Amino acid sequence: MFSSYSSPRLHRRQFLSNSGTCAATVALSQLLSADGLLADEDAASVRPRPTDTLFDTALIDPARPLLPRPSHFRPRAQRLLVIFCNGGLSQVDSWDFKPELIKRHDKPHPETGKLVLFQSTAGALKKSYYPFRPRGEAGKMVTDLLPRLAELADWKCFLHAMVARSNSHGPAEIQMGTGSVTDGFPSAGAWVSYALGSENENLPAFVSMPDARGGSQAGANIWGSGFLPASFQGTKLSSTHPVQNLRSPEGMSRAADRAARDLLGRLNESHLARDPSNSELRGRIASYELAAKMQLSVPELMSLNTESPETIKQYGADSRNEHKSAYAKNCILARRLLERGVRVVQLINGTNELGTGNGNWDGHTELVKQYKVHAEIFDQPTAALLIDMKQRGLLDDTLVLWLTEFGRMPMFQGGSTGRDHNPYGFTIWMMGAGVKAPYSFGSTDEFGFRAVENVTSIADMYATVLHMMGLNHRRLAYRRNGTMHHLSDPDGKVIEQILA
Repeated sequence: MFSSYSSPRLHRRQFLSNSGTCAATVALSQLLSADGLLADEDAASVRPRPTDTLFDTALIDPARPLLPRPSHFRPRAQRLLVIFCNGGLSQVDSWDFKPELIKRHDKPHPETGKLVLFQSTAGALKKSYYPFRPRGEAGKMVTDLLPRLAELADWKCFLHAMVARSNSHGPAEIQMGTGSVTDGFPSAGAWVSYALGSENENLPAFVSMPDARGGSQAGANIWGSGFLPASFQGTKLSSTHPVQNLRSPEGMSRAADRAARDLLGRLNESHLARDPSNSELRGRIASYELAAKMQLSVPELMSLNTESPETIKQYGADSRNEHKSAYAKNCILARRLLERGVRVVQLINGTNELGTGNGNWDGHTELVKQYKVHAEIFDQPTAALLIDMKQRGLLDDTLVLWLTEFGRMPMFQGGSTGRDHNPYGFTIWMMGAGVKAPYSFGSTDEFGFRAVENVTSIADMYATVLHMMGLNHRRLAYRRNGTMHHLSDPDGKVIEQILA
């Protein structure tokens, strides 16, 4: 039996007319969006929809993969500087002031006996051995651990309620670098260079500068391209280890070297002409061509002879401490790379061993002894870099992101004078283009143990960073094995409260 209700029929001519109108509407919206004529999408409130337009890989020319590409909407920042302190720098000894920790110094934590720590039993609560003092016009309370950086507190936007998904260095560092706790995912720098390319044809889009003492426990994960094309991985470079294999063989003149490159270029083009659709071959040729350009650009970049004696002294690059001098030179190189249009520069500080018991910022056993070593290396050069960037106008369009993989417990480990790992609440900070300053967002509990207000995930952090770079974190995706992957989990939220 048929229902008495009858739906109106859609005639063929009406169907074709409606279809054409819909197609024209979609096309017009895409054109307006590409020209920046649509209102900025509120990435914090928009849920992923099947009709959302993902990143268009067709924008990438395999022969020139690092050409600059348009952002999704007008960016607040053009470049990104990441400063990563490996080892888990203690928030309660640096940026997170807790008067209650001072009042209850040497007393047990109220939850002692219930706490699950990484590799220890909980000792007594311990105030910081570094006095907190009000800094700048805002009077932000910061310790004397890093006195020069403390004086720049008015420039910073502190995120005090960060949380991580691992309390082990390797996975936590990988998560801080890639958004995932497991190997094989692209680093944040690779995602940004994949999306935006570079503003300099003679240098990579992404440069990672490890400490002279080695690399992080995450290894290549924090600068690698993962499953993205290899063109977007970070290029490792430092003052003590310049890019390898760029120099011409001994005895070869510059003219002979150029002639050899020209011949290789003709052979590559001939080979490509027989297989023009081979994108991997195009990418490989592009990498070789970039390496040839770097033969000319990198030696000039690496030479600090053009820097004034005052600049060298300001950064501490003349220090008798070879580790401080090397890191200071890395900071100068970071500023030079940003000036030349490198999209993402990553500085890594505090890696590997520096004498027995004095490894990275992993202050398990003798925190004060270890931090004395690392603060001396880190403080002056980093502050000088930020001051220099501000004086040159670089902070106007560069976002600075200071990271560490987790924080430290407010109590000392049982039987030691150090603090255990704490992924439940710690501090990072941002500076420069796109963020409010001075500003503090989120908070931990009265002891600096757990994030309790405006809890911020690494997914939220990267959603916000991408937003400042003009990228919608839900649209920036890459299909792998039938699954769409993102730097920031699609459920990550842009932290609108910190946007300038």
